[in-house]
Amino acid sequence: MPAVSKGDGMRGLAVFISDIRNCKSKEAEIKRINKELANIRSKFKGDKALDGYSKKKYVCKLLFIFLLGHDIDFGHMEAVNLLSSNKYTEKQIGYLFISVLVNSNSELIRLINNAIKNDLSSRNPTFMCLALHCIANVGSREMAEAFASEIPRILVAGDTMDSVKQSAALCLLRLYKTSPDLVLMGEWTSRVVHLLNDQHMGVVTAAISLITCLSQKNPDEFKTCVSLAVSRLSRIVSSASTDLQDYTYYFVPAPWLSCKLLRLLQCYPPPEDGAVKGRLVECLETILNKAQEPPKSKKVQHSNAKNAILFEAISLIIHYDSEPNLLVRACNQLGQFLQHRETNLRYLALESMCTLASSEFSHEAVKTHIETVINALKTERDVSVRQRAADLLYAMCDRSNAKQIVAEMLSYLETADYSIREEMVLKVAILAEKYAVDYSWYVDTILNLIRIAGDYVSEEVWYRVIQIVINRDDVQGYAAKTVFEALQAPACHENMVKVGGYILGEFGNLIAGDPRSSPLVQFNLLHSKFHLCSVPTRALLLSAYIKFINLFPETKATIQEVLRCDSQIRNSDVELQQRAVEYLKLSSIASTDVLATVLEEMPPFPERESSILAKLKKKKGPGTVSVTDLEDSKREGGELNGGGERGPDTAAMASSNASTPSPSADLLGIRSAAPVGAAPASAGSLLVDVFSEAGPAAPSAAVNDDGFLSSAPPSEDPAPPLPEADELLNKFVCKNNGVLFENQLLQIGIKSEYRQNLGRMYLFYGNKTSVQFASFTTTPQLNVQTKPVEPLVEGGAQIQQVLNIECLTDFSDAPLLNIKFRYGGALQNLTLKLPVTINKFFQPTEMTSHDFFQRWKQLSQPQQEAQKIFKANHGMDTEVLKAKLLGLGSALLDDVDPNPENYVCAGVIQTKGQQVGCLLRLEPNSQAQMYRLTLRCSKDSVSKRLCELLAEQF
Repeated sequence: MPAVSKGDGMRGLAVFISDIRNCKSKEAEIKRINKELANIRSKFKGDKALDGYSKKKYVCKLLFIFLLGHDIDFGHMEAVNLLSSNKYTEKQIGYLFISVLVNSNSELIRLINNAIKNDLSSRNPTFMCLALHCIANVGSREMAEAFASEIPRILVAGDTMDSVKQSAALCLLRLYKTSPDLVLMGEWTSRVVHLLNDQHMGVVTAAISLITCLSQKNPDEFKTCVSLAVSRLSRIVSSASTDLQDYTYYFVPAPWLSCKLLRLLQCYPPPEDGAVKGRLVECLETILNKAQEPPKSKKVQHSNAKNAILFEAISLIIHYDSEPNLLVRACNQLGQFLQHRETNLRYLALESMCTLASSEFSHEAVKTHIETVINALKTERDVSVRQRAADLLYAMCDRSNAKQIVAEMLSYLETADYSIREEMVLKVAILAEKYAVDYSWYVDTILNLIRIAGDYVSEEVWYRVIQIVINRDDVQGYAAKTVFEALQAPACHENMVKVGGYILGEFGNLIAGDPRSSPLVQFNLLHSKFHLCSVPTRALLLSAYIKFINLFPETKATIQEVLRCDSQIRNSDVELQQRAVEYLKLSSIASTDVLATVLEEMPPFPERESSILAKLKKKKGPGTVSVTDLEDSKREGGELNGGGERGPDTAAMASSNASTPSPSADLLGIRSAAPVGAAPASAGSLLVDVFSEAGPAAPSAAVNDDGFLSSAPPSEDPAPPLPEADELLNKFVCKNNGVLFENQLLQIGIKSEYRQNLGRMYLFYGNKTSVQFASFTTTPQLNVQTKPVEPLVEGGAQIQQVLNIECLTDFSDAPLLNIKFRYGGALQNLTLKLPVTINKFFQPTEMTSHDFFQRWKQLSQPQQEAQKIFKANHGMDTEVLKAKLLGLGSALLDDVDPNPENYVCAGVIQTKGQQVGCLLRLEPNSQAQMYRLTLRCSKDSVSKRLCELLAEQF
């Protein structure tokens, strides 16, 4: 930077600032400022031309006044004039004023851009840097439009000075972040990547920030940077601290550059080139070795720089997840930090080990630190560190240590910080369910959870325990006995009352033989809690009472007396009043058989994924759920013979391929809360580009982070479609629900919903035998990402798979679904056609007779019409025909066709890229038992396909 001469001190500015500081009151300050503003305004408007020094001084005063919080509405042109000065200090003040006070909509922006262009082409490095700093500070879209094509040329030019290259790289990064569509590297890509080889470390440090940002958006274009980054990292890691003297920070060579290089490498998979990969592994080993060396300085800056590189290296090792030796070494190194005196290091070590626990190579190594982590959970002062310790315990949990970890978490819950109790409760509930072998232990754990932290037990938790108890005959008696004992506590949480009311209402008869838990004792125990509960719990207890009348007729008189009292049948709450009146009447007039039928035991729930895990993910927020949560989620549904969720469905839609748009998370609006008695579908699923002709884009980072796995080719070739596949497909052209396939081993049910170009399909796979299905896989034979189903399907059990579908363009062939499993050691391999046909994306359109035939005439080109005359395959019943046409998805129009015997429909097929209008006319001839079907669509391929599909339906 040029030296500032003595005359540049701007004494007048110093005096003004001093006067402001000496003001005794706000009024005095405003008075002094107004006086100065009037003086500056008169100077700018005076006839006498001001010299550069005076302009600079007055512009500085305006800038200072603005920074004090006062509005400045003049002086902008004088600041712009300073940009044309050849003096550094004057130009600097001009650019400073522009950066702070001029917005992108200013009328002066064209003059400013001209001044910046002049400085960029001046080849004066100081002026070029000032101009680049101004562009980056303003960073507007107008700036990007004006200079995005010029800055890359300056960046890669051979005669550009190093300081200018640094500024150009950072300026380009700023513009790319604000307007990525305007910053196109194109021909400059390879030359920008080769800046990693620049001799000047400052240029490399600036350039790598730019390259990392560009690589995240366009990884394929910049993949050549991997080998160069490894080479540069190798040189830094292997160098002595004296080799990079200007860039050595407390005996650590170029720590910021090393961290940035390691972060850049995390944008890519492990290098395919063996030599490059070997060199990188050597670098990572060297970093781990250096972490073991005694420190070269006791200064905190030395340890911070050294640890920053170490944690980035460990992040890269975890990202690659392909080097068992490095993963175990990283785990051991982090284990040393778990007892470090520095709180931040303990926090980072726990956080990194959470991710390591998800790797098959390092999971066992992480488990060796369980005692240290448990100790941290109990003794850490900082709640954020305790939370990370809880996360790590959750991540390292498996069948071998589940009981120990759950017990420790329950113990900690009694004194846990309130901010993490709800999350801890969810984790305990998930682990208890996932790793339960002894179901009585599971029941004990959940009831203990409600006792300890009942206020934080969400509905999903107690819904889930009820589902599992209902589905497991062997635990129902134990659950009834345990919950009966729990309700005897003087202070009983309301959630315990809910669980008790439900379980005793269903299974109280299993413990009624004991005089200590006779029917009347059970009823009195529940009713003693009634007045303490909220309205929803009271409603549940009333339902339990009417169940008691069915289970234990001897309690009928007592319960009817309770229902008959004014506090029930005249209750101010409509729900309670209605239940009391209806239950009283039902118990009075219904016969024993009718009562038994109405109040029969709840049937087992269908096998579905638990929503507790989804609630945990939602609570933690995007990007914070550990990988273990996600990888284990594919096993979540099948660990216990649980069921569908009763209550609000909290599962979130997962991210899709990079090519898929991001509509609202709930595509079909089917995540609304359901009543306790209903069982809505669970929505843990993914978005699938089913109909993309170009194939899917590369999976985005978000998809991988969410734990979804790309479909891998199975070990055996998929079987060809079944001979009856087309016949099965045709059954679903005009309906969305039903049994898709059934044989003596397997039943496949389907339920689907469609809205515009989006659809959601639930597939239910039921094992009809008493023998377990092993190695169960389902593979849609199209290029998608899918979440695997549970590989083991117990005898009599059912599992679910969810597909969310988007129609990108019109299509003819239905996608295939391949199912493989082993039954009694023999491989079963079958392929079906998924019932996804083009008519599923119909939106009905109401039209008048005039509009219909006007549009019919407009679609008169031969290729737009498809017609077929065919013999009736089924009876020509009017109501059946109408039902099928409505099931098609289009609108059935009345009083449109002159012949009342004919049927006329209209609709629009919605795809991502276009809308296809369709008109349909079906003319039945009942005497000849024939139909003439005519379709006219704005796209010929759609006409033909719809005609083929519909001809099979009538």
